[in-house]
Amino acid sequence: MQSFSSKQLLLLNTNAERLATLNALLVESTQFNILTASSTRGAIDILKTEPIDYVVSNINLDNFDGWRLARMVRSGVLKCAADTPFVVVANTWCEHLASATAREFGINRLIAFSEHDKLLNIINENQLTPLEDMEKTSVLVIEDNPDTRHLVSRILTSRFTIDSAENGELGLALWRKKNYSLVLLDVMLPGMSGNQVLDIIMQENPSQSVVIMTANHTMELAEELMLKGAADFVTKPFRAEQLRRVCETASRREDFIISNLQFADKVESLNQSRAQYKQVSEQHQNLLDQLGSIIIELDNEGHICFLNKAWEKFTGYSIDESHQRSLLDFMEKPQTAGSYISNELKTILSGSVQSHHFEFKLKNKFNEELWVEARFEITTAKDHKSHSISGTIDNVTSRKKAQNDLEYLAMHDGLTGLFNRLYFETELKQFTATAARGNGPHALLYLDLDRFKVINDTLGHHHGDTVLRNISELIHSRLRESDFIARIGGDEFALLFPNTNQETALTLATNICKLLDDYQCKIEGQVFKVNCSIGIAEIGGEDFSGEEFAAEEYMKRADIALYAAKKQGRNLAHIYSQHDALSKDLQASLEWARTLHQAVADDNLVLHFQPIINIATKEVAYYEALVRLELDGNIIPPGEFIPALEREGDMSLLDRQVIRKAIYYLAQHTELNKIAINLSAQGFSEERLLPLIKDKLEEYNVNPNRIIFELTESASLSNITATQTMIEKLSALGCAFSIDDFGTGFSTFSYLKQLPAQSVKIDGSFIVDLATNPVDLALVKAIYEVATALGKKTVAEFVENEETLRILAEVGVTYAQGYHLGKPKPVDEIFS
Repeated sequence: MQSFSSKQLLLLNTNAERLATLNALLVESTQFNILTASSTRGAIDILKTEPIDYVVSNINLDNFDGWRLARMVRSGVLKCAADTPFVVVANTWCEHLASATAREFGINRLIAFSEHDKLLNIINENQLTPLEDMEKTSVLVIEDNPDTRHLVSRILTSRFTIDSAENGELGLALWRKKNYSLVLLDVMLPGMSGNQVLDIIMQENPSQSVVIMTANHTMELAEELMLKGAADFVTKPFRAEQLRRVCETASRREDFIISNLQFADKVESLNQSRAQYKQVSEQHQNLLDQLGSIIIELDNEGHICFLNKAWEKFTGYSIDESHQRSLLDFMEKPQTAGSYISNELKTILSGSVQSHHFEFKLKNKFNEELWVEARFEITTAKDHKSHSISGTIDNVTSRKKAQNDLEYLAMHDGLTGLFNRLYFETELKQFTATAARGNGPHALLYLDLDRFKVINDTLGHHHGDTVLRNISELIHSRLRESDFIARIGGDEFALLFPNTNQETALTLATNICKLLDDYQCKIEGQVFKVNCSIGIAEIGGEDFSGEEFAAEEYMKRADIALYAAKKQGRNLAHIYSQHDALSKDLQASLEWARTLHQAVADDNLVLHFQPIINIATKEVAYYEALVRLELDGNIIPPGEFIPALEREGDMSLLDRQVIRKAIYYLAQHTELNKIAINLSAQGFSEERLLPLIKDKLEEYNVNPNRIIFELTESASLSNITATQTMIEKLSALGCAFSIDDFGTGFSTFSYLKQLPAQSVKIDGSFIVDLATNPVDLALVKAIYEVATALGKKTVAEFVENEETLRILAEVGVTYAQGYHLGKPKPVDEIFS
């Protein structure tokens, strides 16, 4: 048996000064025969030829590292035993991360060089971590199915130490007795549910890594548990490699979280000395570069000041070209309206939180969809004047895709049982792709029920839903097995006919129109006529630069053809053709309407204000807010965009945007004593209008009596009862009401007394030629007299000269408006 004094210790350190320090310490205070090496090559030569009983090494070696040297020792290829004690004395380290790495590479003990005095106790008193304690990570499996427990154990036993429990109660008992790196938790447990078990674990130890095991039918519950704190999930039945990969990642989760916090502390201390920071950071960088996670540090303005090599692997951008750039430059903007990724960065930079995590798409040179999860820790300095921001960024693309797959499980429309729009779009892309490969042509049919709104408005949505179900079944029953149908909107359907040319598609579409025309829709003793219009587009495989764009183009063509069918009288089918004049006009109109809709939705609106003068005093009584649209740097007048919005039913959207902006202007500019806001008939009848007005008045603290709402005469009379009700509600708020363009329907004099409006605006067509046309003068006098008799003031628009103003004064009209008195201008120009 080898005596202790004859045992040999290999001391390896590539730093000559530290090598000398450690050698002197070990020669003086241990009974080992010390063999020193200052290079990796020299150390390996010794290990090949000498019976070494103990190894002490640093981490960073010449073109090598201590981790790999330990791996060679453990492999048994050298002369020393595979279980030879191996201790690392690290020049620089991140405590938890280095310890975790040491476990992976079979290192018995790891200390910092600053604590090298402890090396004596470690060697002389054998203070080592046995290999058997570090080789396997402990896992607790809570699963009621014995076959599944056995399968998990068989898959993971080579890497993990497995304990198992058949229910939640036993699982919690085991969990409280032993420190497990990972818990594999079944969702559906007898007695205490997986949900309850997770709640207790997260309450007692929020950092515990838990992986949910779930069957497909419990995916929604699995998602809920992940939101409660579970680290990941795996679906049953699972593949061996899938389970190993998920468990490997989850078992190291706590290592990464703790290491991140320790790294933040390191950064704060390193900032105290620039020279020391440079020396330590280079060694620390080598350690961090071994991680698969991105380690990142930001300054107080959100600029990147530290990255590890994982950044280059993720993004393809070098660390040098990314340094000092804003993290925002590498964050893709969300496609969801109203979502702003910059808000996440603002939260971090505000210093108001200690930690923050969020997900985003990371830009990369590979043009790949790369979803990542960022976890930041914000540490405030002792002087409270600055804070350090450090974090980790992990690739969660696979998890994101899994979440997206969950959405695809809901492929069907809940009302009709047909496929839904999401699945239809997927099918359309597939049809497009097959056509592009020469397998076609196919036909796309866009079907819309004609005047279906009548049934909903007459009998209610419940009966309307019944009709939709019946029609869906009727159409579906007449389709071929290879045909596809989906409900893509309220009363809109899309059909895909494979290997079908235009002529055949038109025949099939015409049959569907006749099928519905013959359909007797009987509800509560009443018979309703249900017809449809159909637009047809041939999917011929044209080159549209990408399947997705091509699918959109075919859908657009079908949409245009549908509009053409409606234009030709409804209850018929129409085939899209590029040479069809009607299709061309509709396509231009639709594209313009869509552009306008997006511009309005994006609030690209500008308000100009035109003064309305008190004729008697010559003073400004109030201003009319007139909307303009800013598009591609150009100001679009209302005559060019309002008709298109009216055709598409988007006027209520415009009204809401104008109301928001106008009330905001009132709050910002007190010199706008009162303004008139025009409303459309569509917006005026919308239920959301009144609550919006109330909310904005309260939000901006604006007095309601500073607002006059104007509605055209024709719109006012389209539903006089509803108009009366809305005027009364606006009056109750404190707002005034005026009838705009009055006189265009002269028979409306009899209705004027039924509308509780405070003023009447005489239509400009009677004012333009007032000085030369006696008929216009008589009409203006008549309107004035009737309005005055009913206690209403009058307003004349289109006043272009002094003579017209003089005549209006003689008639007695109260207010005047026109270019002669003031053109519409931005508010800043009016009061500059």
